[in-house]
Amino acid sequence: MSRARQPPLVTGISPKEGAAWTKVTIRGENLGTGPADLIGLSICGHNCLLTAEWMSASKIVCRVGPAKDDKGEIIVTTKSGGLGTSTVSFKLLRPERIGILDQSAVWVDEMNYYDMRTDRNKGISPLSLRPSNPLGIDIDKGKIPQSDMELTFPGMSGDFTSENFSATWYLIENHAGSSFEQLKIAASNLKKQATKKNEGSLAYVKGGLSTFFEAQDALAAIHQRLESDGTERVEGSMTQRLENILNRASDTADTLFQEVLGRKDKADSTRNALNVLQRFKFLFNLPLNIERNIQKGDYDVVINDYEKAKSLFGNTEVPVFKKVYAEVETRIGALRSLLLEKLLQTPSTLHDQKRYIRYLSDLHAPGDPAWQCIYAQHKWILQLMQNCREEFISGQRVGVGALDLEGDTRLLALGRLSHTASLKRGGSLRTPRPSTWRFETPQQVQFVEKLSDVVIGQLPNFWKLWISYVNGSLFSETGEKSGQVEKSKKNARQRQNDFKKMIEEITNRLVKLIRGALLPTTLPQGELNLFGGWENKTELTGAWLTQIIHTVRACHDALSSMEIPNDLLQVIHDLLLELRVHCLMVTLLHTTEDVKRLAEKEDWVVDNEGITALPSQFEQCMVQMLQSLKEPLEIKSGEINVLQLDQVQDQAAELIVSIMKVFINCLEQLSTKTDRDIDTSHNMAMDLSSPDRFTGIQEGFSPTS
Repeated sequence: MSRARQPPLVTGISPKEGAAWTKVTIRGENLGTGPADLIGLSICGHNCLLTAEWMSASKIVCRVGPAKDDKGEIIVTTKSGGLGTSTVSFKLLRPERIGILDQSAVWVDEMNYYDMRTDRNKGISPLSLRPSNPLGIDIDKGKIPQSDMELTFPGMSGDFTSENFSATWYLIENHAGSSFEQLKIAASNLKKQATKKNEGSLAYVKGGLSTFFEAQDALAAIHQRLESDGTERVEGSMTQRLENILNRASDTADTLFQEVLGRKDKADSTRNALNVLQRFKFLFNLPLNIERNIQKGDYDVVINDYEKAKSLFGNTEVPVFKKVYAEVETRIGALRSLLLEKLLQTPSTLHDQKRYIRYLSDLHAPGDPAWQCIYAQHKWILQLMQNCREEFISGQRVGVGALDLEGDTRLLALGRLSHTASLKRGGSLRTPRPSTWRFETPQQVQFVEKLSDVVIGQLPNFWKLWISYVNGSLFSETGEKSGQVEKSKKNARQRQNDFKKMIEEITNRLVKLIRGALLPTTLPQGELNLFGGWENKTELTGAWLTQIIHTVRACHDALSSMEIPNDLLQVIHDLLLELRVHCLMVTLLHTTEDVKRLAEKEDWVVDNEGITALPSQFEQCMVQMLQSLKEPLEIKSGEINVLQLDQVQDQAAELIVSIMKVFINCLEQLSTKTDRDIDTSHNMAMDLSSPDRFTGIQEGFSPTS
């Protein structure tokens, strides 16, 4: 057994007020399953079913009838749901009744006047309003004095045209002797007269038809007489006099009714203007509404209103509509410029960029706003990278002078290498720093980390914006229907090479800026002015170069996680290889210098075993060297072992042998030393400088170690 449907429920009506026969739209729930299911519709108690047009289960269109109630509910009755209810009401407006001589802003039809006399064979003028016998029966004047009637009916009158007319006075005065049957006939005559009032102006024409015929016959006889006499055009003749009389009568009539007819024309124009304003108030109010919604930031509302106005009035030929719609187009043009300006502003979030692109596509903005945004973002990222260099070169960043080799700065740098930052897309590559970090870290190291932060902070959103541009996800449903998505995909395919060049330019700029700070000799002479300028800065040790390698590797890993093609990241690979080789050579050179200064630090205090601090200091130099070499010698995915390069291997071996020779020479130059100390240090040096020992060091940093 099927479940009964819910009763109809009216939740809205538009408009909510109006005069009789106003067309309204009723909205609600369960308003019927079809036209046949709708069996009842009443508004303010009046049955409107005859004018009802069933549109859907939630919409009915009808006209409001002349209901008795000024305000009432809207009740819908269906076969399936029964008698319904309403949560809204409709207000019926009733026009005021205005007299013939009252001034009014609308035209009032005058009362139809027709002959009330018994002799109906002759028409009368509409100004003859007082009939002699309105009851249509014989008049029997009574003999009651007028003074007695006034005493009996104080303040009243027997004149039926008076405002204080008394029917009893009139009957006593004019029909005192009439029988009851005659009075019934009089009542029937009054009903007939009332019925004739509704016949309109045609009744007046019928009543005076004989007069019109007589007048036509008279005019024809006059015309015939004039033709026979030949006096039709003689000045002063009867025809001329008659024409003058008729012209004066026409002028008099025009003068009498000119004011009334002028008021009627003016009222018609005003009424038509009001109807147009009411019917099309959406269009007339649209420019002001657009301005208000723009100030509030409700761009979606503006776009919806514009689409509606464009569909209704975009191709109109009405001058007033064309003028207002042109103003709407002017406001929309200003909105397009405002949105494009906001789109190209930097910095900006990816969410805002997508939102402004969608707005511009829905407004059918000229050009390709999405590509304009991508181009602007590309230029801004390059400018940020260049500004980062200028910031450090101009000395706005606080740095330190040359590092003290005896201090703890190298150990602090080595300690930071053990902390690996959790790298996220768009995050920072920096590890937590102590409060004194900026005052102890060289500016080149700060610059590389800052530059990497800029690239990793901006490039992911730049890449996501391009992906959204390629797959067409920047546009709304309106854009999909208008073909914006397909157009965007087509443009993206044509501009793939341009975007690839943008990524290449960013990665090349990153590499050149780092080369200018660390490897200026690898840049062409023409690019040193743009990317160099670090000659007066601190010379970096192997420990700081290790930190930089770690930062550049993390930057490369972050870019790889964005699925950027490897061929675009090859320049970073090449930079990493050169940085590793440079770090290896600098570390070995600095270690040589450290070993040279060991003799100056020797205090020749002998411990319990009879050995001075010289061997342990030498060993400490070697340990620091190996720790500094761990990062550059480590082999990440896609990298090669720098020690497998013949030139690097030869240079590294020569430097290590040189370190050992320097240490031996240092021992030989000392004249006051014990034999045991000489033998111990000599044996240690010979052991570290042997080829087998060097091979062991190399194998110690192999990927399988």
